Amino acid sequence: MGSGIELATYPGLDERISVLRLGTTVDAIFVRTARFDVLIDTLDTPETCRVAMELVGAERGGRPLVVVNSHMDWDHFWGNAAVAGRAAIVAHEAARERFRNGSVHEVLRRKAAEDARFGAVELHPPTLFFSDRIGLDGGDLTLELLHTPGHAPDHVVVWIPELRTCLAVDAVENPIPKVWSDDPADLASLVASLHRIRRLGARHLVLAHGQTDAPSTVDRNLAYFEALAERVGALGAAPSVAPDDALPDGLRLTDFVEGIDALPDAARRFYERFHRANLVATIRSVHGRR
Repeated sequence: MGSGIELATYPGLDERISVLRLGTTVDAIFVRTARFDVLIDTLDTPETCRVAMELVGAERGGRPLVVVNSHMDWDHFWGNAAVAGRAAIVAHEAARERFRNGSVHEVLRRKAAEDARFGAVELHPPTLFFSDRIGLDGGDLTLELLHTPGHAPDHVVVWIPELRTCLAVDAVENPIPKVWSDDPADLASLVASLHRIRRLGARHLVLAHGQTDAPSTVDRNLAYFEALAERVGALGAAPSVAPDDALPDGLRLTDFVEGIDALPDAARRFYERFHRANLVATIRSVHGRR
């Protein structure tokens, strides 16, 4: 995983949108509107977030700042301390429970034991919550926050209708997203969220992982889940997918997504874990295994 922050963009992406790229770890987004600035996700540490804000001039500009926590995963909100007390931090109401139930704190304890740079992280929760959707009126731009569960119960994307741009965060991923759990309801939610995003008709679909803004990514994600369900449904019986066993022929990630073998080993193993989780959820959805 990379560690340096840099500014990035995509061809044709509006100049009011800046991609804050933390190496190969994650992309956050900064949007300038006529009335205020919006930071979508605060990255993995307060220090990383402060450097990112300096890059876009937010620390020097004195403009009002609104922060959106897309969901309570470590690489998306652990930088909240850098903005706490001087910006509203908006999130879906399900983020409140994720923060309170202790799981995010356990992840911090584990990662701090593995990497010293997380040792000084203090977790700060969002300060404002919404349910299905909420709009931020920036004057020239509207940022619509849409609840898109499935990858996480609190996940939200940001739709900017004036620019036909969707900041899809982790709901869409290149090459594949990961379902929250093996509960078939979570798989159904993820697929429904992908359809909701596709119906927006975005010209730019900016992801947090995969370094692309290609709208076709959501189509490929949907095609992957459809093919996975069809392949599992065609089996005479539910296959066994033991955690440490190799997947059967026809059910490996390479059977569904081209180019996986060309990825670096760490990235390939990462998405193979995603695929295994998606496969288990699909088997339980199609064959009713609990």
